[in-house]
Amino acid sequence: FLNRIAYLASMLEHVQAFDERLFLFLNQFHSPTLDPVMLLITRTEFWIPLFAYLLYLIFKVHGKSGWFALAGITITIILADQITSGLMKPYFERLRPSHEPTLEGIVHLVDGYRGGLYGFASGHAANTFGVALFVFLLLRRSFRFAWIIFLWAGVMSYSRIYLGVHYPGDVVVGMSIGLGFGFASFRVYQEAKNAWLRKRAQANRE
Repeated sequence: FLNRIAYLASMLEHVQAFDERLFLFLNQFHSPTLDPVMLLITRTEFWIPLFAYLLYLIFKVHGKSGWFALAGITITIILADQITSGLMKPYFERLRPSHEPTLEGIVHLVDGYRGGLYGFASGHAANTFGVALFVFLLLRRSFRFAWIIFLWAGVMSYSRIYLGVHYPGDVVVGMSIGLGFGFASFRVYQEAKNAWLRKRAQANRE
């Protein structure tokens, strides 16, 4: 039993070491031109026009039942954010690369932006990929290029590595959590929408 614990601990160290090396490799690709762009991209408010357009598409395609979709997206964000930022970050207490003393002077930072103290797992990745999957499942039959929403989630998540505030592992785990909640919320949305439609149809017959 103790040998297994030691083996798992050793594997975890190897994974963390690889994660750090991969981060340093990806973080080195920066330029003065991209720095302010990435700082904008990582901010949620920068994407408000996109969110407004998505809301327009949702209500255009689904009408009044779009409110169920909006509730599903909201639930996805709340769950993904609470699990990553409310539970995992304070539990695992993994320092962001921007706060890691051993990486001081090595990590490329932009305008002194460091984020909070802990970074595992990425709330940005969880939220964006959760929303992306929900929106994709919602609009894929109406729009051939609905998959493009995943590019938004990918760029948003990559910006966290570029800015030096997340390891790739933080992003991958956050992405997985977001996809899981996005799918689960969509299934709940479908059940709620179908129940509402059945109730409305029954009321019309009466």
